[in-house]
Amino acid sequence: MDFGKYIYTQKKIETKHKKSQKKTVVKCVRLTFKIGEHDLNVRINQAKKFLESGNVVKVSMLFRGREIVYKDLGKEKFVIFQEALKELSNVESPATLQGNTLQMMLTPTK
Repeated sequence: MDFGKYIYTQKKIETKHKKSQKKTVVKCVRLTFKIGEHDLNVRINQAKKFLESGNVVKVSMLFRGREIVYKDLGKEKFVIFQEALKELSNVESPATLQGNTLQMMLTPTK
């Protein structure tokens, strides 16, 4: 067998496998601790769409200025967010504070 032909067929098989793989995409949803109930429901619906399509959702809340004092209110919003999506998602990393940003990662259930 010709070695060039062998390399060609191997590359064809490799590209076929790459096309069939699904890459995981991280979608971001940003909240504020002063978010209203309707706006929170809109963000929850966005996250539902992302999770149903198989994407990982990163929920972040940015505290500006003296808002960092109200971390507990931010965590309450995250609990509401998590409870609304508990049948569609698993919590990959719980709500953690990194600098002035509170973040949480949600992965879709299989």
